[in-house]
Amino acid sequence: MNSEAILKIRGMKTYFYTVEGVVKAVDRISLDIGRSETFGLVGESGCGKSTVALSIMRLVPNPGRIVGGQILFEDEDLLKKSEEEMRKIRGDKISMIFQNPLSSLNPVFTVGSQVGEAIQLHQEVDRIGLGKKVVEILEKVRIPDPTTVARHYPHEYSGGMRQRAMTAIALSCRPKLLIADEPTTALDVTIQAQILELMKELRKELGLSIMLITHELGLVAELCERAAIMYAGKIVESGDVTTLFKRPRHPYTFALMKSVPGLEAIVKRFHVIKGNVPSLIDPPSGCRFHPRCDYAFDECVAEEPELREIESGHLVACIRSEELELQGK
Repeated sequence: MNSEAILKIRGMKTYFYTVEGVVKAVDRISLDIGRSETFGLVGESGCGKSTVALSIMRLVPNPGRIVGGQILFEDEDLLKKSEEEMRKIRGDKISMIFQNPLSSLNPVFTVGSQVGEAIQLHQEVDRIGLGKKVVEILEKVRIPDPTTVARHYPHEYSGGMRQRAMTAIALSCRPKLLIADEPTTALDVTIQAQILELMKELRKELGLSIMLITHELGLVAELCERAAIMYAGKIVESGDVTTLFKRPRHPYTFALMKSVPGLEAIVKRFHVIKGNVPSLIDPPSGCRFHPRCDYAFDECVAEEPELREIESGHLVACIRSEELELQGK
């Protein structure tokens, strides 16, 4: 664990209390994000990645609740903050880019007014100064002709421009931690590349820490120094990106790597991970991945593995992690 981390999560549990039962969306996870680091959180849809982000922001919707653990931001536990204190932290110190920029932007207000609102919430600034700050932040996220475009409405923006506008709102008060939840979803590959390049530039320019939530391993390889692999509400492996890609030690990480098509050969059939992410109301016993795992044996069904360090900075939750010879990309 990183003693210089800006964010430390310890044993966090976030559950949803539904009529069908208790959904253990995030179940005792721990992770660190360093200062000026880009950290990836990876997994299939339904694994709990977005719930981790909403928990950090203290924005978990009903019927969800954070029921245990600590979320330490600059060594202060966010779970002990009042709602008023959290409102001052959101946007100012921790910001988030949500998955769908069109639904996240208000269609009846101009983009400039929405960027300005974020600034006014945390800074004292007059009307003229506010206009200048709005233009400056739109320029920073590479929106062309920001003085004119600030007066446009979200529906007048392209998908890439809306994502840049969401980034502008998130960065308007120069936060220390940016949470980007699937920031390139539904964008074509050219716009994806532009958004990735923008995030690299902003991190370098502003000294941001970034938490990138994604299911795309290519984004992690491109942007992140370290990453954690999440499955069924738990972190199953974490470490530096080179180690995870070259020497994965959890069968789920290995299966994700195999599912990525390569350029070196033509294949008749793509590799798929059998089965589906299990119900988090009644998850499998022992290792939650065992029903889909090619390497599971009886002990995997009976015993829940703990996340443990098998080499410096490389943590794995698998009983067989040291005996399996898995080869990544």
